[in-house]
Amino acid sequence: MILVTGASGNVGGAVLRELLRAGAPVRGMYRSAEEAGKAPAGANPVIADYADRASLDRALTGVEKVFLVCAPIPQLVELESNMIDACRDHGIRHVVQNSALGAGTYNKSFPSWHYAVEQHLQAAGIPATVFRPETFMQNIPMYFGGTIKSERAFYAAERNAPIAFIDVRDVAAVAARLLTSDGHIGKTYTLTGPDALTYAQVAEKLSKLLGTTIQYVDLPPQQLKQSMLQAGIPQWQADALVDLQGYYTEGPGAKITADVEQILGRPPIRFDQFLQDYAAGFAVKSAVA
Repeated sequence: MILVTGASGNVGGAVLRELLRAGAPVRGMYRSAEEAGKAPAGANPVIADYADRASLDRALTGVEKVFLVCAPIPQLVELESNMIDACRDHGIRHVVQNSALGAGTYNKSFPSWHYAVEQHLQAAGIPATVFRPETFMQNIPMYFGGTIKSERAFYAAERNAPIAFIDVRDVAAVAARLLTSDGHIGKTYTLTGPDALTYAQVAEKLSKLLGTTIQYVDLPPQQLKQSMLQAGIPQWQADALVDLQGYYTEGPGAKITADVEQILGRPPIRFDQFLQDYAAGFAVKSAVA
């Protein structure tokens, strides 16, 4: 039995669906009865919370492998460490951790949190595989879709930094393969898409897709942070998001890897294909006369 944590989230939900398609025995972990009620057929939902050890014990009963993912919140290290400790005590045979690009090399923001979890997992002595994914293609409609539709523009502080965006569908396919095949324990993979694009190039591709000019507006980091705060984003999240953009503009940045193709035996999804598949998420509003 494979336990998929974060089964209601973007990544966890996609991993769960991949495992179901593969016919693997799975159990989806949800935080509430409401979320569990939306579980796909065959998900064997269980309600548990990283902060509640008794619920984790129930969720892990009869489980051999675990996919570990948590929402990017300040308590991430504590919460995922709780699950790792429970996995150790239950003798889990394989944990696959969803980490982050930059873990181990960029001591700020989300990468530093995920690296602390990586270290805790290693210290626990559990057979494990870690993957560090690039920025998700799906983040573009999620975070920028509103202003793309209403203003034909989107805003960030990435300057001309290239990003090797990866499709969440590829991340899920990799996670499912790691959980259902041998030869991955003790390895760390860096998951990227096949192309490195600047946000200006993303804007050009969106313009072509939508038949109208979409503009990327590069803001100074402090101005971007202030706009986030004015939009109601919590201080910790605004700080972390701006720091994360510094990974590309001031830190080591991203490099394309072959890990996805080596694991899946096929190339990762290209950005143009993603845009075609998700075109509805970018549909701009018509001008009002």
